[in-house]
Amino acid sequence: MKETLVRNVFSKVASNYDIMNDAMSMGVHRLWKDHFIRSMSPARGAKLIDVAGGTGDIAQRFLEYQDKINGDSTSSVHMVDINPDMLREGEQRFASTKWHDDERIGFTVGNAENLEFVKDGEFDVYTIAFGIRNCTHPERVVREAYRVLKPGGRFMCLEFSRVSNPVLASLYDMHSFYVIPKLGELIANDRQSYEYLVESIRKFPAQNEFAQIIRDEGFTTIGKGYENLTFGTVAIHTGYKF
Repeated sequence: MKETLVRNVFSKVASNYDIMNDAMSMGVHRLWKDHFIRSMSPARGAKLIDVAGGTGDIAQRFLEYQDKINGDSTSSVHMVDINPDMLREGEQRFASTKWHDDERIGFTVGNAENLEFVKDGEFDVYTIAFGIRNCTHPERVVREAYRVLKPGGRFMCLEFSRVSNPVLASLYDMHSFYVIPKLGELIANDRQSYEYLVESIRKFPAQNEFAQIIRDEGFTTIGKGYENLTFGTVAIHTGYKF
């Protein structure tokens, strides 16, 4: 069962997850996430649900943006992850921060396909970064996102995608199938988990296909519905609940 496999994989990699992200992307994942939050440009007082929130990268960037750019001390984040080990890493990141003290960050172990603890129309923004490809039924995840968002709310997904240039695609494949598993072996002593992570990228729908799934589940997209970053290595998908 994919859900059990994913839980086991991320339990193994949780303590080294941030280090491996830096190694695998040569630090570029930080730039992708920064751009993701700038693209969001959240309003003051926004309530964010960050699903597959892992170690808290997106949640932290969101709160920093609100504090520094909007001068806002009322926005909040609810982090959700199916894996308690990953969520624990996130809790440790925020444990000594003002956001934790002010109760602007919360944590729940939960399945993205069934956010049963969330009321309808509760959040302004829903994010899922590098997580939806690990879900068994991505369409159910998008459907739940639609349910928990307020009217006018926004779904934003940052995910590995397809490089269209054949030369760059071959270089990307070489890095993915040979370099990343080797890094997993050297840094985390876990080649197998990182081989799974690479395979999960290849099995995820291409940009146009996933954009159509978002529309099929009720969201409105602007233009093609996504923005490619780094030649399509990753894409930001956005849908609005109107």
